[in-house]
Amino acid sequence: MLEQILPCEVAVVEAFRDDPAATLFPGERAVIARAIARRRTEFATGRSCARAALARLGEPPAPILRGPRGAPQWPAGVTGSITHCAGYRAAAVARIGDVLALGLDAEPNEKLPDGVPETIALAEERDELARLAAAEPGICWDRLLFSAKESVYKAWFPMTRQWLDFKSAHVTVDPLNGTFRARLLVPGLLVNGVPLSVMRGRWLAARGLLATATVIAAWPADVMCRGALCGVRYAGCIMRRAL
Repeated sequence: MLEQILPCEVAVVEAFRDDPAATLFPGERAVIARAIARRRTEFATGRSCARAALARLGEPPAPILRGPRGAPQWPAGVTGSITHCAGYRAAAVARIGDVLALGLDAEPNEKLPDGVPETIALAEERDELARLAAAEPGICWDRLLFSAKESVYKAWFPMTRQWLDFKSAHVTVDPLNGTFRARLLVPGLLVNGVPLSVMRGRWLAARGLLATATVIAAWPADVMCRGALCGVRYAGCIMRRAL
């Protein structure tokens, strides 16, 4: 599912149910030791997806521990993201030489609880959510906005080690092209020699889920094989996926 919205430089593995046979390294077991059994199984399945994705990059099995703010700690030279929600687990990884950072998020296609949209959305975003809901009620746009902001944060934090509040980015969703744009309302950093003031991503709705992905390329946009990011499957992208 996520391969539809990620470039071919990213290896992704998904699971639509937990794997009771998924195992953890001792350090990972310590991280989750006090959690309930369901959460431990969910965590193990997510780590299993992450190791399977790393294997596609040629990386050996290794523990994926938690760092600051709970961010996964990837092997040297690798960046990635893990997401989970009811009935879905996924992990995506890439070489830092191709991708500086990436963020994933998956959510059920259900409305946010009462009161939550006001805490995560700017006034302009709430106005746009109302317009989107009137035009296409089959998608819970408030939940999609939440997911987009989550994926932006997951890409932002490993690069900056700085907190990004829900209202520190103004997200605009394109319902026709399955994309979104996050205009940062806080100072960014230089990426490819340009201040990072906007982060872009893609989204999809499938199997009762909403998924979002944000990718910060290590190369300028006209150099990186963007594949799914631009909706065009280049020959080189197809070839590398087949290898």
